[in-house]
Amino acid sequence: MRDLIGYLLKRLSWMLLTLWAVYTVSFVLMRSVPGNPFSGERSVPPAIERQLKARYNLDAPPLQQYWDYLVGVVTRFDLGWSTRLEDYSVNQVIAEGFPVSVTLAIFALVFAIIFGITAGVISAVYRRSTADVMLMAAAVFGIAVPNFVIASLAILLFVFMIQLFPAGGWGTLSQVALPAFCLGLPVAAYIARLTRTGMLEMLTRDHVRTAFAKGLPKRTVIMRHVLPGALLPVVSYLGPAVARVLTGSLVLEKIFALPGMGSHFINAATQRDYTLAMGMVLTYTVLLFAMNTLVDLAYAIIDPRVKLQ
Repeated sequence: MRDLIGYLLKRLSWMLLTLWAVYTVSFVLMRSVPGNPFSGERSVPPAIERQLKARYNLDAPPLQQYWDYLVGVVTRFDLGWSTRLEDYSVNQVIAEGFPVSVTLAIFALVFAIIFGITAGVISAVYRRSTADVMLMAAAVFGIAVPNFVIASLAILLFVFMIQLFPAGGWGTLSQVALPAFCLGLPVAAYIARLTRTGMLEMLTRDHVRTAFAKGLPKRTVIMRHVLPGALLPVVSYLGPAVARVLTGSLVLEKIFALPGMGSHFINAATQRDYTLAMGMVLTYTVLLFAMNTLVDLAYAIIDPRVKLQ
């Protein structure tokens, strides 16, 4: 327990340092881009632009803006007000979009983990069989084809031809199923290939051969001696994969009309919404760091030889 607490405290320290570095780099890059949140095709009268800059503290020197925003984030967890969404704070935007992206991500990950591991195990156990060739071909398809193409094909097949799911919207299980499938398919393909590779490597280990030589049932050997070790690369991949899926997919959210975080992130970047873009970047950084920490903990649980350092 003491080692665990010490490890978590160290990771927390590194996360805070990483957040500060990401904040600094993002602040400099956003201020380096020509223009400001109020510049666009329709010009704002100079007097109104000065008032808007004063409201959002954009008339202060850059160093003062840097410090004021940082103090607000550290002391009050206040990510500021969106400069493009009227009467919306960044905290409110994240609070509304995050549950949608998380729900979609959970369904996508459950599908990806179950389908990917199952396909990888079958391919490894029945190597060079028809099932192996078909499953790995499907995995290559899932990796190579962009998810927006998969989404378009899925809509044509399951919305217009077979009419099993609605074309878009949010709130019911039928509206979640199709975008979750499209979002989780590439992840499932990677998991299937990683599981197959790990399984084939573990099947050559001496302790696995010994287990087979002792006459243990094939299912017992696979589940107890092969699969836990084969899942280590999968667990390692799931860290950044979970963070990537949690952020949502802009294209999928647009195609299926989902009110998630991805569209807000891209809109903030294209519209020069400094505060919203910064809030999204910091949120994604925390997610990625948290997922990688959970991956390290899972490593130690799956393989007792791995020590937390």
